[in-house]
Amino acid sequence: MPHLQFQLFLKQLCISYVLLIGFSSSVHAQLEFESPPIDYLKAPAHNPVARLQEDLKAGRVELDYSEEQGYLPALLKALNISPESQVLVFSQTSFQLRKITPQKPRAIYFNDDTYVGWVQQSDLLEISTADPSLGAVFYSLEHAPATQPKLIRDQGHCLTCHASSRTKNIPGHLVRSVFVDRRGQPLLSAGTFTTEHSSPFSERWGGWYVTGTHGSMRHMGNVTVSDPDALEKIDREAGANLVSLDSLFETSAYLTPHSDVVALMVLEHQSTMHNHFTFAQMDSRLADHYDGIMNKALERPAGYQSESTVRRFQAATEKIVQYMLFCDEFKLESPVAGTSGFADYFSALGPKDSQGRSLRDFDLKTRLFKYPCSYLIYADSFQQLPQPVVDQVLSRLEEILTAETVEAEFAHLSDEDRKAIHEILSETLPQWKTLR
Repeated sequence: MPHLQFQLFLKQLCISYVLLIGFSSSVHAQLEFESPPIDYLKAPAHNPVARLQEDLKAGRVELDYSEEQGYLPALLKALNISPESQVLVFSQTSFQLRKITPQKPRAIYFNDDTYVGWVQQSDLLEISTADPSLGAVFYSLEHAPATQPKLIRDQGHCLTCHASSRTKNIPGHLVRSVFVDRRGQPLLSAGTFTTEHSSPFSERWGGWYVTGTHGSMRHMGNVTVSDPDALEKIDREAGANLVSLDSLFETSAYLTPHSDVVALMVLEHQSTMHNHFTFAQMDSRLADHYDGIMNKALERPAGYQSESTVRRFQAATEKIVQYMLFCDEFKLESPVAGTSGFADYFSALGPKDSQGRSLRDFDLKTRLFKYPCSYLIYADSFQQLPQPVVDQVLSRLEEILTAETVEAEFAHLSDEDRKAIHEILSETLPQWKTLR
């Protein structure tokens, strides 16, 4: 084959390869992140759980075992997760579904990046974390005394549920609300809801316990379905404004007797925020990977970005910005108050500006936060996004927060909101100073 013809053949082959990969992106999205450049199952993890496993292996950290909750208290302490974050789910919608009932709900504890699941009389603890490069990564810890406890990384089994359209087709986290019967079995034929900060109150927390007050608003928590053929008769009133769960099941087996409504609302927000970060991170890396193939084939400069890549970056950036600024957040119709110490604990984490303000300050009267810009802007999952994505997000935030005329999507932010958020970021986010 003459040299020129061979070059043309090679270019066509590369183009076909890229088109094939792009097609698999829309039809079999999971295949993309299991292959280079993401290589989800083989790439090393860099997250709090992976670091803890290294510390356990090296003997720098030990986990004490208790007869009541096994390794749970020690693991939470090692991962810097407060017991006040406890929320309880009684729907049989997770890996250990056979051990979960309305009388023995699954407890979930979390901080900004890591989640721990504990089930009574279980053989293992479930752990997941938001890895800056891999998205949600899942681990287990055998629930039996051991000289050297070991955190085992999942090899793809959890992705059946945690890499679907509900998580934007990337390894992610989700909070689901389902109709459940008296045994805790989900009535999936009735439909389910993936809940986030935009979800109506009326669709939240089916299959979850909820403690706290919320006035006239009603949710799906704390109750089961008695007649599967009449879901509209679910007794939302019976589950409303509960400040104690003692009448529903024995709470003494748990670290706290709460399943705090404020903790649930925070959990819903951050699970989806992390998924937006992961999608942007993976999509931008894949786009760069495809451009690299095409640049070689077409003899373009190594750093050349195609128009489609630029558009992909812009689309991912805009979705992050809109979610980060709580566009389409459900407007609370009554004040919300939790029952545990979660709100005080969470708010105290900061960082705070010179006026004592923080993106973690709650409103809980008409919306979740007083200053509606996600606190996860400080998280590793955002900070370690590809630099062009971080730069675009920050520049877009600066543009929105300082604009004389507010764009329609951000009309929910008052001038006072925008001014306060801008001032807080100016003092607490180091990269913000580079925008000037």
